[in-house]
Amino acid sequence: MKKIINNPENVVNEMLEGIVKAYPEYVKRVEGFDVLVRANLKEKVTLVSGGGSGHEPSHGGFVGEGMLDGAVAGEVFTSPTPDQVFEAVKAVDQGKGILLVIKNYTGDVMNFEMAMELAEAEGIQVESVIVNDDVAVENSTYTTGRRGIAGTIFVHKIAGAAAEKGMKLDEVKRIAEKVIKNVRSMGMALTPCTIPAAGKPGFELPEDEMEIGLGIHGEPGTHRDKIKNAKEIVIHLMNKILADIQINQKEEVVVLVNGLGGTPLMELYIANNEVDKILKEKGIKTYKTIVGNYMTSIEMAGFSISVLKLDDELKELLDERADTPAFRQM
Repeated sequence: MKKIINNPENVVNEMLEGIVKAYPEYVKRVEGFDVLVRANLKEKVTLVSGGGSGHEPSHGGFVGEGMLDGAVAGEVFTSPTPDQVFEAVKAVDQGKGILLVIKNYTGDVMNFEMAMELAEAEGIQVESVIVNDDVAVENSTYTTGRRGIAGTIFVHKIAGAAAEKGMKLDEVKRIAEKVIKNVRSMGMALTPCTIPAAGKPGFELPEDEMEIGLGIHGEPGTHRDKIKNAKEIVIHLMNKILADIQINQKEEVVVLVNGLGGTPLMELYIANNEVDKILKEKGIKTYKTIVGNYMTSIEMAGFSISVLKLDDELKELLDERADTPAFRQM
């Protein structure tokens, strides 16, 4: 195992310390907890998300103006505990209510909901939404129902913009749920990744094969296949995505081509070129495209595609200002 770390047991703590030292104008750490919160909290509805570490820049990289107010980091590929989530809720509470954005993994859902109960017992108003954008498989190693993957970034951005504009909690939740209803994603991988504490790859994948539809923790996908070119891979992923949501000609979408950590930008741009060709052929308008590493799987080579169908309300909020360590839109 080749990793630029010190002790495998300390990777999350040292990573969070490094983030705070790099971006003190954006984030601060809740003392004694693996929680990052916005350095300049504003009196508004606040958003908290999180999950296991290893998906950076998710989720701490999206703490800041126009997106999240708090992010909870579990151990690598492990859900944060209820007490960590509860501390995040308390740290960001501004008296206007809190929305928890939860990816659909069994541990995340259970622990965030337990934290909600703790918060409600303290008189804190909390609501939640569950993101389940992955069209690959209905049930998986870690989930009942579809997994939440990179489409979660759109929930952070658009619901975060709604909160920043001063909308009430029920409206922010409604908008988050609209994003969830209209976003679909699917990914693939060329290589596995190695959890530092495990010291070996999470699964084996022959040199001439790829895994289609796997999850962000390396959960099995729909199938393995011989490696194909970018065009063939994108056609398969886009066919699955577009078969799962009705997008008519001349309707507008925003696209996220998300790297899993070990894929060069060159290859992500090539994949995006193929995505754009497919959308043009179908008469679907691409309003905006985002390419890069937003929800990774440590050093896994591969990518996912997320497509969000837009309406006027979502477009307006998508275009609002955001300023975080990993997402800046002025």
